Amino acid sequence: MRFESFSFGSIQIDGVIYEHDLVIDRGEIRKRRKRASKEYRAAYGHTPLSIKEDIPWHCRRLVVGTGAQGALPVMDEVLQEAKRRKVELLSLPTAEAIAVLNGGGKATNAILHVTC
Repeated sequence: MRFESFSFGSIQIDGVIYEHDLVIDRGEIRKRRKRASKEYRAAYGHTPLSIKEDIPWHCRRLVVGTGAQGALPVMDEVLQEAKRRKVELLSLPTAEAIAVLNGGGKATNAILHVTC
């Protein structure tokens, strides 16, 4: 999987441009379904990544791209669950997350926020 470009609101992977948040699970790309986390929006000022979402836990490392400005909150429960599952969780602005993902690692999944 090759991450070719990222700018506010879009990301290009293997020649395909995506204009929404993504989940990468064992090489498969799908749209992030954040509806389950919407109930926490008021508390965070932004829809956070919550444990209620379909998080791709089948990995050794989970990279969370927190957006262009790093504004996506990751709830403590997600961090605790990663620790419980012995999954290394990296939470970085999306541009930095892409650099990590381009560095390789077959046992790495990702959640990428493409705005804020």
